[in-house]
Amino acid sequence: MTNTHERELTTGVKVPLVGFGTYLIPNEETASAVENALAAGYRHVDTAEAYGNERGVGEGLRRAIQQAGLERGDVFVTTKLWPLAGERPKTSEETLQSIDESLDRLGLEQVDLYLIHATFGREQRLAQWQGLVEAYKSGKTRAIGVSNFGADHIDELIEAGLLVPHANQIELHPWSQKPELVSHLNQKDITPIAYSSLAPLSTWRIAPGHASGKTQEMRTEGEQPDAPFRKLAEKYGVTEAQFLLGWGVQNGYPVLPKSTNPVRMRENLDVFSFRIDDADMDYIRGMDRGAGLAWGEVDPTTHD
Repeated sequence: MTNTHERELTTGVKVPLVGFGTYLIPNEETASAVENALAAGYRHVDTAEAYGNERGVGEGLRRAIQQAGLERGDVFVTTKLWPLAGERPKTSEETLQSIDESLDRLGLEQVDLYLIHATFGREQRLAQWQGLVEAYKSGKTRAIGVSNFGADHIDELIEAGLLVPHANQIELHPWSQKPELVSHLNQKDITPIAYSSLAPLSTWRIAPGHASGKTQEMRTEGEQPDAPFRKLAEKYGVTEAQFLLGWGVQNGYPVLPKSTNPVRMRENLDVFSFRIDDADMDYIRGMDRGAGLAWGEVDPTTHD
């Protein structure tokens, strides 16, 4: 299956609704993972300066282009600025240097979407955003945005008279739906992109080094035979992961599942063959627990 389902940004750039996430994939394993993902049909790959695997993403992209007959324009590539240089926030000049370094590691002249990864560094947020605007205007990226920004952070950029972000990548799943923030983004024509879509699964980030704010009680809940997402998945004849990803894309959010297992890669792409009915969508709205899990006890969208 090839993923042809997309969401268009205000720039006219189209983002595939199912992308391949690379968070916590070691650089030495990333090239093969990306190559396999693109062979499975993914056409969006998400990485970041902070992930330490941009070189692997670039190598996997080159292999796929050579072996699968793809062209660079067939694959949407997202990467992100880590906003700190040590303990201090990066300046506008350092922001521009960072995107050049990311492009070099990726082996690309241009990425499709470049984001500020988090809100750390209040004093330099505007300067960093000015750097992204300059990178966009110079053609180093086809679209720009932010990640983990709250409504106040977004308004801060707009009130400064700067370009409105094209996207905001945030934690979104039935347990963390952020309805007010999503509504705010939609009003500003900013596309919400979802990460950690599979957080409600009992196995989410259970491996060593996959820190999260998930409690053992939450894990145990997901392991029960009558766990709500297990029952819903059975109703639609899909896996729990497919159901959660399907909920995201049905809401119009591009999602970024990560798996190095080729079978699961293909399963995670197959989320367009079913539609969750209105009654179940209403039921899921009542599952919202507020804050996300990916950053532990810290909610980056409320960070100064």
